[in-house]
Amino acid sequence: MIPQLKTDEHGLVPAIVQDDETGDVLMLGYMDAEALRRTSTEGRVTFWSRSRQEYWRKGDTSGNVQVPVSIAIDCDADTLLVRVQQTGPACHTGNRTCFFTPLEVTS
Repeated sequence: MIPQLKTDEHGLVPAIVQDDETGDVLMLGYMDAEALRRTSTEGRVTFWSRSRQEYWRKGDTSGNVQVPVSIAIDCDADTLLVRVQQTGPACHTGNRTCFFTPLEVTS
């Protein structure tokens, strides 16, 4: 059973992907109800590609597969946290995580 989510005007919610073993935040993707259903039942993380307007499973072309371990909904029901077992790098650039460019923080 997939819970009611607060989606954007395209029926999408952000899905934060976190490495279940290390806790590293790997990437951010978008899911609709069908992508969430596929992720929770097929054993592979599936997203909706906003640029290509189609579903895509992480790793189908790169081999860097994400196997879902758990899925949680935030308190506002408008964001998902998907904890995964990650094979290889998560980022299309070859980096382990998509969040590798630091910004300076000043007080």
